[in-house]
Amino acid sequence: MTTRIGLVGDYNADVPAHQAIPRALALAESALGAPLEFRWLPTETIDSDAALAPFDALWCVPASPYRSMEGALRAIRFAREHARPFLGTCGGFQHAVVEYARNVLGWADAEHAETAPDAARPVIAPLACALVEVTDKVQLRPGSRIAAAYGASEATEGYHCRYGLNETFRATLVSGALRVTAEDEAGDIRALELQGHPFFVATLFQPERAALTGRLPPLVAAFARAAVDDAAARLHTVRASSA
Repeated sequence: MTTRIGLVGDYNADVPAHQAIPRALALAESALGAPLEFRWLPTETIDSDAALAPFDALWCVPASPYRSMEGALRAIRFAREHARPFLGTCGGFQHAVVEYARNVLGWADAEHAETAPDAARPVIAPLACALVEVTDKVQLRPGSRIAAAYGASEATEGYHCRYGLNETFRATLVSGALRVTAEDEAGDIRALELQGHPFFVATLFQPERAALTGRLPPLVAAFARAAVDDAAARLHTVRASSA
């Protein structure tokens, strides 16, 4: 059985993360011994859940602002509500926060400051220090999916971003199912996970970049494994119900 992964974002061959993602998935496929198929999903084409239903997992990729913020948010919401394995990196992290704020916390005015700089509630705001082509250590929370993926309590990862979670709204944003699972040495949030979901992990850093040097990114391997396992479980359920 082939596991289908939708890459939510607007492909650009000049973006290093976009170069890295197919390589990362190929490495994961080889390590798992399970066939993976991926397709880029331009955000402006995501105008209904029907566009998302064929995929076993969704990865919201870097390089925002997206051509359609609403398309990206729809994909994230679909993964969250339909319990499909989800990975969000860089821009995917930022938009996962916006989606959660709007549709779980009920903050209809939650915005991303890059596209709405004058918003009253910018849950994603400019970082005090931009992380453009920066490599830094992150501390991984014990018991989290990300810590299990790395098999360690810390990791060193690369960034290419200027926006992150707005500390003004941190306490409320992470007081429920959305949990902090990685921070930098200053205590700033670098990864989030959704409790009670098969696999919902968002990182401000870009773990996929390890594939550019031929290394399998641990988090991509964990995401791919979750996608394969979840697809198999759903197929089993369908077959059992029709027997």
